[in-house]
Amino acid sequence: MNTQQYERMASGKGFVAALDQSGGSTPGALKRYGIEPGSYSGDAEMFDLIHHFRTRIITSSAFSGEKILAAILFEQTMNRDIDDIDVPDLLWHVKGVVPILKVDRGLRDPADGVRLMKDLRGLDALLEQALTKHVFGTKMRSLVQSANRAGVDAVLDQQFEIGVRILAAGLVPILEPEVDIKAPDKAEAEALVTQGILARLGSLPQGQRVMLKLTIPSQANLYAELVEHPQVLRVVALSGGYSREEANRLLAQNHGVIASFSRALTEGLRVDQSEAQFDATLAASIGSIYEASIS
Repeated sequence: MNTQQYERMASGKGFVAALDQSGGSTPGALKRYGIEPGSYSGDAEMFDLIHHFRTRIITSSAFSGEKILAAILFEQTMNRDIDDIDVPDLLWHVKGVVPILKVDRGLRDPADGVRLMKDLRGLDALLEQALTKHVFGTKMRSLVQSANRAGVDAVLDQQFEIGVRILAAGLVPILEPEVDIKAPDKAEAEALVTQGILARLGSLPQGQRVMLKLTIPSQANLYAELVEHPQVLRVVALSGGYSREEANRLLAQNHGVIASFSRALTEGLRVDQSEAQFDATLAASIGSIYEASIS
């Protein structure tokens, strides 16, 4: 494990850029960027377009380790290059940004008020590949849609079980039991998730730490005990469909929690912008998310 990256993730100032849209979420990301679904054909062309969009973000002068701690990548992005440099190596060695890999394969159908992750087939091989690409950690998302204790327990059991496998492989996992911001009992669901995580952290191998990616809570500073827990490296928050302005406002109320935004990060970026317009829009986005993250 890269000690410099570990220390940066543990105590660095900044936030995590989520650039990990996969097959299901890519059309929406491209549409918001100004590329309509009918303007391209097939997955190959779609993934080439999203890679060009991500390349534009990563190579922007606004995108650097000055305010961004890490970037979460989709598997295809990890395996591509920018200017003949593997994306993870460019992130770290050129931009000073820690590379992290999304490893989940999407969600199962709803049951007990939650959506578990689909089976992570080929996980061990993917983790081995991530290590060869000099990736620091991983991220995997589940979804909690209501405060159903049995469902929340199932989500957390799955997250921790796979998290331990990822730790054993030599990577640092980000556990992401997202609570849907539209859940009718969102605050109660967040309390169940928090209690469940605290109950399970002691089961981690001694000396090992995980990161947590959680919904910005309805109760400010709900995650304070998680932020201070010795087996938690960092707590990051997802934007969850909030606008950037709203996500930043809510995040700033939670001391010690930093952003890991996707949609909110890229809000306002358009394919037809000049490079100067694109860079200025991205710089303003990064600046505002950074300020909310260091509050």
